[in-house]
Amino acid sequence: MELRMLGRSGLKVSPLCLGGNVFGWTIDEKRSFELLDAFVGAGFNFIDTADVYSTWVPGHQGGESEAIIGNWMKSRGNRASVVIATKVGMEMRGQTRTPSPFRD
Repeated sequence: MELRMLGRSGLKVSPLCLGGNVFGWTIDEKRSFELLDAFVGAGFNFIDTADVYSTWVPGHQGGESEAIIGNWMKSRGNRASVVIATKVGMEMRGQTRTPSPFRD
């Protein structure tokens, strides 16, 4: 797998990023681990997640995807070899957005 520079960050990432939005929502931890193992086993190293994934599911709080990815990295000891991407901006359930100097 040829890794590519991620902008000027100094990070090298695979040309494909795996979306972790289904982890802890439509697939359980065991299946998530299987998918993550296969993805990294194929030479990819770039995984996307967000703490708002599955907040709309009854009984979920958000962070389920991150928890599974964190558990997987801990069990595999591979934190130094994978790049985790996320995003900001959505409100979490029960939280109010703080005024930002970057928005109107």
